[in-house]
Amino acid sequence: MFWAVQGMAAEFTTGTLIMNTIRDSNRKVSMLVLNNKANFSKKATGRITFSCTQGAELTKLMNELIETGTPKTIWMESIGINEAGDIVSRFNFEWTLKIKK
Repeated sequence: MFWAVQGMAAEFTTGTLIMNTIRDSNRKVSMLVLNNKANFSKKATGRITFSCTQGAELTKLMNELIETGTPKTIWMESIGINEAGDIVSRFNFEWTLKIKK
């Protein structure tokens, strides 16, 4: 069950970044997780912080989406780090983005 909680937190990290980028674009864009992968490298204890640092890559993809109107996909990684600064998990989500008509 704990892996499911981590997965939701990791997905939320990437999804929030996408939602903020969509909001900033002033466009209506649908988003959906198509696939996901997870890797656990250490037992997760205590507070785990997830981060995704692909904002620049996502902005570039969003600009391409707006310019071409062609649906896009992007793999986004969220890394889980414990209080000691150790990586405990990596989650990757394949998101699909499409301009709404």
